Amino acid sequence: MAKPSVKPAYSLVDLAKYFLKLGTWGFGGPVALVGYMHRDLVEHKNWLTEEEYKEGLALAQLAPGPLAAQLGIYIGFVHYRFIGATLAGLAFVLPSFIMVVLLGMAYQLYGGLAWMQAVFYGVGAAVIGIIGMSAYKLTIKTISKFEFAAMKSKWLLWVFYTIGIIITIITQKEEILLFLACGILYMLIKAPPHWIRRPTIAPAGILLSVGFWKYDGKLLSEIGWFFLKAGAFVFGSGLAIVPFLHGGVVKEFGWLNEKQFVDAVAVAMITPGPVVITVGFIGYLVAGFPGACIAALATFLPCYVFTVALAPSFKKIAKNASIKAFVDGITASVIGALVGSVVIIGLRSITDIPTVIIAVVAVLALIYIKKLQEPYIIGIAAVIGLLIKM
Repeated sequence: MAKPSVKPAYSLVDLAKYFLKLGTWGFGGPVALVGYMHRDLVEHKNWLTEEEYKEGLALAQLAPGPLAAQLGIYIGFVHYRFIGATLAGLAFVLPSFIMVVLLGMAYQLYGGLAWMQAVFYGVGAAVIGIIGMSAYKLTIKTISKFEFAAMKSKWLLWVFYTIGIIITIITQKEEILLFLACGILYMLIKAPPHWIRRPTIAPAGILLSVGFWKYDGKLLSEIGWFFLKAGAFVFGSGLAIVPFLHGGVVKEFGWLNEKQFVDAVAVAMITPGPVVITVGFIGYLVAGFPGACIAALATFLPCYVFTVALAPSFKKIAKNASIKAFVDGITASVIGALVGSVVIIGLRSITDIPTVIIAVVAVLALIYIKKLQEPYIIGIAAVIGLLIKM
C-alpha cells in the first residue's frame, strides 16, 4: 500500500467518533459490520476509495482474527498509520467490551435467580439455532455450495471440513495442529512455495461486584496464553472462534460449564460490535475484571499485529497463491470444527421439546425473514423462556 500523499478528508477525532458509534450501535455480526463500513466510509463519507476498502477486506479475510475488527484496524491504518489503527481498534471494541463486563456482573449477581435462568433457557436454545445457521452460511461461502460440480472441484477442502467435524465431535476439543496441517497440506498440493519447488534455495524464515477483582497471577497467565492462541489461529467470522473457545474454556480448563458457555455466546450476540467480544464476558466470569481485560487484549492483539505488519506490503502478499492456499486449508477445517461444536453444544443445550422448537424457529426466522437480526431473535427467545419457566 503506497503511503498517502493527499491529506485525508477526516481527522483522528472523526475516526474515533465513527468507530465508537459503530461499536455502540453496530448489530448484525461481522458481515453486517463490514457492510456498514463500506456504506458509511466509501459511499457516504468518501473517506476511503473502493480500492482501499477492498484491500482492507481482503487482508481481514486472509489474516487470523475477527473479520470486522481487522477491517476497522486497517481502515484506521490507511491514512493515519499506527495511531489510526490503534485508535480505530480501541474505539470499535471498547463499547461492546464495557457492555459485556456489565452483563458479566449482572450474570454473577442474578444468574442463580429463577427469572434469569428462565431468560437463558430460551436464549440458549435460540443461540444454537443461530450458530447452526451461521455454520451453514460459512460452509457454502467458504468452501462451496452443496452442488455436485462445486463440491467435486473443492473436494479436498470438503475432506478437511469433514475431518474437522469428526475430530471435534470425537475429541470434544479443537486441535490447532489439525488446522495447521490442513493449511500446509493444501498449500503444498495447490500452490507450493517457491523455495519448495526449488529446494536448492533455502527459505529466509518461517513465517465492582462479586468477583470484580477476583483473580490470581497463574490463572491470568493461563487466560492470556489461551486467548492469545484463540486470536492467532482462528480465521474469518467471529463465530469461527466458538469451537476453539469451547474446547479450552469448557473441556480443557473447566472454567465454565456448558450452560455458562452457551450463555456467554448469547451475550455476545445481544451486544453490538464484534461477536468475538464474548471473550470479555468469559474472562470476567473466570477471573473478574482483570480476566476480562486480559482475555480481550490477548484475543485482539494478534489481529492488530498482523494487520499493521502486513498492511504496507499487502498488495504483494495478496497475490501469493501459496498463502491463499494455506488460508483456504485452515479455514475449511476451522469451519468443520464449528459444525462439530454446534453438534456437541446442541446435544447438551437442546434438552426438551420447547428448546427444540425454539432452535428450529430461530433457524426458520433467519431463512425467511431476511431483515430480522439476531438480537431480536434472542430477545423474543428470552420472553418465551420467561413465559415457559415462570
